[in-house]
Amino acid sequence: MSATRRVVLITGAGSGIGAALARRLATRHAAFDATPGTTTQLALMLHARGADSEARARLEAVAASCTAHGATCATVFGDLAEPGAADHIVHQTLAAFGALDHLVANAGHAQRQTLAALDAHALTESFAAMPSAFAALVRRATPALKTSEHGRVVALSSFVAHRYRQDAPFAATAAAKAAIESLAKTAAAELAPHGVTVNCVAPGYTRKDRGPSADNAPAWAHAAQATPLGHIADPDDVAALIAFLLSDEARHITGQVIHIDGGLTLG
Repeated sequence: MSATRRVVLITGAGSGIGAALARRLATRHAAFDATPGTTTQLALMLHARGADSEARARLEAVAASCTAHGATCATVFGDLAEPGAADHIVHQTLAAFGALDHLVANAGHAQRQTLAALDAHALTESFAAMPSAFAALVRRATPALKTSEHGRVVALSSFVAHRYRQDAPFAATAAAKAAIESLAKTAAAELAPHGVTVNCVAPGYTRKDRGPSADNAPAWAHAAQATPLGHIADPDDVAALIAFLLSDEARHITGQVIHIDGGLTLG
């Protein structure tokens, strides 16, 4: 039995999809490698903005859970909208583990806002926290990804970049997510000669485990009704797709935006 190691950086890992992915990888990391007779040792760098002590405690709890399942974990905090934060996060990953195989750019936010009400600050803030941060993460991670035998990048987009409705406006968020998709395709083309895949996952309505909307039952009922399959996603539904894209079985998939939205963007 031979052993390989995968080093994974997940941004926004303190809750939701990021936390679900970290736990899924920690409990099922043997599925990474499709080679018979091979086991995988998993190293996770888990990031959160860490705006307060509660946020930091949430990330540490995710790390503890992953460690209990055999992963080696480290944590890093930083606001990705701030200049230099992305470089710092990747640097800390390389300093802790000496390599980086998989980058999952999950951190982001959604803000309901009409174009008429959109101000320059909100648009700048959305672009700084999402596409600008994604570009900076990929730039800093590229040398390590090129030397990996399993280089993977997955970015989180959203249905709001593909579904536009007067009653559900996301002007800044939709623009920022669309920019991430464009940057991901550029990265996919540039990194393909090095065997690195780059893809986007675009979730639909996905249950939250914290925040003002987490316990808003009427809003989630409306979201389920708007989804053709009749239900919303759990974070682990999205995490399962991301985990597949990180695996050896997805080595021939790159430059794609894969929707996981229960049919929300069908029409």
